[in-house]
Amino acid sequence: MRSTLKGLIAVAMACTASSAWSATLDNVKKNGVLTCGTNSATAGFSLPDNEGKWTGFVVDYCRAVAAAVLGDAQKVKFIPLTPKDRFTALQSGEIDILAHNATWTSSRDMSLGILFAGTYFYDGQGFMVRKADNITSAKGLDGASICVTQGTTTELNLADYFRSQSIKYTTVGFADEEAVVKAYEEGRCDVLSADTSTLNASRLRMAKPDDSIVLPELISKEPLGPAVRQGDDQWFNVAKWTLYVMVAAEEFGVTSKNVDAMKSSDNPNIRRLLGVEGSIGKDIGLGDNWPVEVIKQVGNYGEVFDRNVGKDSPLKMERGLNALWNKGGIQYAPPIR
Repeated sequence: MRSTLKGLIAVAMACTASSAWSATLDNVKKNGVLTCGTNSATAGFSLPDNEGKWTGFVVDYCRAVAAAVLGDAQKVKFIPLTPKDRFTALQSGEIDILAHNATWTSSRDMSLGILFAGTYFYDGQGFMVRKADNITSAKGLDGASICVTQGTTTELNLADYFRSQSIKYTTVGFADEEAVVKAYEEGRCDVLSADTSTLNASRLRMAKPDDSIVLPELISKEPLGPAVRQGDDQWFNVAKWTLYVMVAAEEFGVTSKNVDAMKSSDNPNIRRLLGVEGSIGKDIGLGDNWPVEVIKQVGNYGEVFDRNVGKDSPLKMERGLNALWNKGGIQYAPPIR
């Protein structure tokens, strides 16, 4: 009797877990749209134009998830969120996925009930200063007032760095990036500190971009990535492997232009990547063709990087750490097999 009872309990727990894991994927399919939480003020990463059309690096990531799940990269509803409310929106179920310029940290992973599904951009915190101030190093910021966005890792990084350097400073905090940049432009602080990707994007949007420079030092590691709720393993895998499919596609030379032709490749890695062989669709609860839709509609990782923040964009960012592992960077996907 005791053995039978244990068996029934185990079956019930397994059914409950299975239901929880598939909840988000089923809801997105049922609703026919993916809700993606993001910011709305970072050129190159996520920014709506005057007509409400969203573009950017993390925007394209969300479009890739929509292509994977719904077969249509345009079926995304973007929800603009401040750093202060982004995690709450994810926890509450207001959004399906968070694709913000959010840093993956231990405390966020362990205490917020969320999981980061990989790193789509390796970044680091830096400083923007006015050329007229003739500051060439972060060590020359003693006594400076520094504009920061509240609810980010920026404030703690500043405290750690300046304490280690025995440098005095004051912070001037604002709720969102747009307010921070405006305050800096108005002279309400001496320095603007954020991830260097944000600093470069913000400088281009200023009225006088050439009046400011980004200092060379980085004072932190900022691995930026998408986040989902804990307890939904299937959706976690969808978010994670959508990113890895894009990275692997670049490594194997599969692009938005040649993806259909590549399905005839003799390379077993490419055939598994594109769902021609193996079970990449079945294992994740999607059709076998989902990687093809991601790559065809959005592109591989390199294509997305280049058009939004890299050589084909106004930002002209170098790949740096975001280059593939076999091209001097640290970006790579686990084996698809």
